[in-house]
Amino acid sequence: MAITPPAPDGTRRGVLPAVMLALATVVSAVASLNTAVPSIARDTGATQTQLAWIIDAYALVFAALLLLGGAIGDRYGRRRALAAGLAVFGAGSAAAMFASDPGWLIAMRGVLGVGAALVMPATLSTITSTFPAERRTRAVGAWAGVAGASAIFGLLVSGGLLEAWSWRSVFALNIALSVVALAATLAVVPESADAAAPRLDVTGALITVAGLGAGVYSVIEAPAEGWTSARTLLGLAVAALVLAGFVVWELRRPNPLLDPRLFRVRAFSAGALSLTVQFFAFFGFVFVILQYMQLVRGDSALVAAVGLLPMAATMMPFARGAAPRLAARAGARPVVVVGLALVASGMLVFSLLDESSGYWTLLAGLVPLGAGMGLAMTPATAAVTDALPPEKQGVGSAMNDLARELGGALGIAVLGSLVQSTYRANLDPEGLPAPAAEQARTSLAMAARLGPDVADQARTAFADGMHVAFLSAAVALAVTAALVAVLLRRPASRDGGLPGTDTDPSRARSNLIA
Repeated sequence: MAITPPAPDGTRRGVLPAVMLALATVVSAVASLNTAVPSIARDTGATQTQLAWIIDAYALVFAALLLLGGAIGDRYGRRRALAAGLAVFGAGSAAAMFASDPGWLIAMRGVLGVGAALVMPATLSTITSTFPAERRTRAVGAWAGVAGASAIFGLLVSGGLLEAWSWRSVFALNIALSVVALAATLAVVPESADAAAPRLDVTGALITVAGLGAGVYSVIEAPAEGWTSARTLLGLAVAALVLAGFVVWELRRPNPLLDPRLFRVRAFSAGALSLTVQFFAFFGFVFVILQYMQLVRGDSALVAAVGLLPMAATMMPFARGAAPRLAARAGARPVVVVGLALVASGMLVFSLLDESSGYWTLLAGLVPLGAGMGLAMTPATAAVTDALPPEKQGVGSAMNDLARELGGALGIAVLGSLVQSTYRANLDPEGLPAPAAEQARTSLAMAARLGPDVADQARTAFADGMHVAFLSAAVALAVTAALVAVLLRRPASRDGGLPGTDTDPSRARSNLIA
């Protein structure tokens, strides 16, 4: 079994910026198109459900293929996985620029997700295989900060592009970033792989795609079909059965794509749960709030993106500096729990927004959201990566990324569907012919075309939907904080550790000091 030793200091100085750029390229794409949602709706006539698919197709494919992407990097080389993923990402972005209808745009966003699934796990596993233990967690902290702040970077740059060009320019940005990141990867990133890696579990990956796809499809389509309709309930039941089948399949394999027994390690489970729910709230919030700022408040795409900068400005220093220091002194448990509580408080503030709210109310939620994300991300990320031995860092990194992207995909689907369900229920445009009234219910952007009276009622209905969505997110975060506190209550060494996993809390804590 070949395990690549840590690289020399000179090499590491070039590796970190290169993998950070690759990471920023794929993470920024999760959120960057959110600024263009209103213009896409006006240009293509996409319904609110189609808009959710345009955003979520990327996150869903990204999440569903992350485990396979990590395994591919382990077996065939992380540098190769990075290069191939960036090439697919750039090619998919070029094809998306020519989209003329929502269906084609949804399909191309899925292609981008394939490329991103190769890139993201390779970035973190390159760091963990390149940096020595005493410096690894500081580099992971930088990775976590970039993973969070890149979404805001994408929003800001795409907002600026939309001031002068159409939504197609957002894909031009993707192409430019992928080309530069590919050149940097080929120039400075060393190859690392596990020469004895087992055969790829393609069947397990396909089961994951089917299960997650059925679940997200059912949630996104629920506002139109009805949450209690046979189609929605059957779809959710199928998703649950398929994902249960994935667990059974993986338990029987000698070399599983993701060993379900890893979740016996309490720190691993706590980290994965925390990351999933954090990004559930974060990406669901971004999807909803940018529509609110542009279509309800009337802000431009650039003003809306700039308005979210306080969140990024708060997140980065907490992720890079405060979280590692606090976790080293007090342990991961209080840091993660306080971080989740701060994110929940931000969601509570956002639930108070209505069509007449000023920016100060939004700012009052952005600051605790950024601080909470920064505090909770780094120790949660370290908990997941520290649970696996060095030769399995690709799969460990993919699990870390899966928690983020799965959380994001579910957040966009669930919070977007809650907004749309409430919007449709509360919008009753009187005096309009039935076809026009149904058109108004498809999306806020379409309602704005039907006159000021309908537009005013639509804005109020959308704000009602935000109240339900953000209040639900706050409850989910509060419950998660309590569960994480329980999971991290005892030292990880008392768990039923797995062979080859690191469950020594002293090592994890020493890594946080690096």
